[in-house]
Amino acid sequence: MLKTIPLLLLLVAVSAFGQNQEIQRELMQRQQQSDAFALQLRQSQELLKVPPAKRPAAESRQLSERHRLENVSAQQLREVRPEAGDALRSYERARAQEERRPFVSPIVEMPVRPDAPARPLEPAPKVNVTLIEAPN
Repeated sequence: MLKTIPLLLLLVAVSAFGQNQEIQRELMQRQQQSDAFALQLRQSQELLKVPPAKRPAAESRQLSERHRLENVSAQQLREVRPEAGDALRSYERARAQEERRPFVSPIVEMPVRPDAPARPLEPAPKVNVTLIEAPN
């Protein structure tokens, strides 16, 4: 009976460790799915603003962005380390999110405002000038 208690505790600890790793992996996958959805939503909104003549080029660019995001996400899932502690796992998730940010964050284009027209130069003040002749 006394020998089975440590064995049971060991089994519970191992299963909890495995579950924790699986939970971290699932959290990362959910964030990746959310990022992929946000990217597709942003791309569909951008595509509405593109003239029909430039649409094939925009669709091609968007497809390559989605592929790059998928590749980054797959690499991140492969890099999940089972021996990492809880504090390190949250760091890994934050780092992974930063790696995916260029794909998800909208590129904000600031509207170009023309500069104010230049003010005309004021005429030089009129000054009475007396000419002095130099001696020969």
